[in-house]
Amino acid sequence: MKLEATRQPHLIPLVDWNRYHIWPPQGGLRHLVLHKQTNGFAPAFVKCGRRVLIDEARFFECVARRAEWEACDAAAA
Repeated sequence: MKLEATRQPHLIPLVDWNRYHIWPPQGGLRHLVLHKQTNGFAPAFVKCGRRVLIDEARFFECVARRAEWEACDAAAA
């Protein structure tokens, strides 16, 4: 029997994010959550009741994707 490795997301409560990472600050995260449907960060945030949890790996994937989009926009201009 072969066991498959499953990805266990590291979910960090928004209010505790800065214990693990210095960027972005809590206010910046709240802005990203508020506009998550238009800024591409929706996959990074999980709502659990009133609490907002951040999937650490997906957050940094969204950051990298966003950087690629901005680089493409700058090259096209």
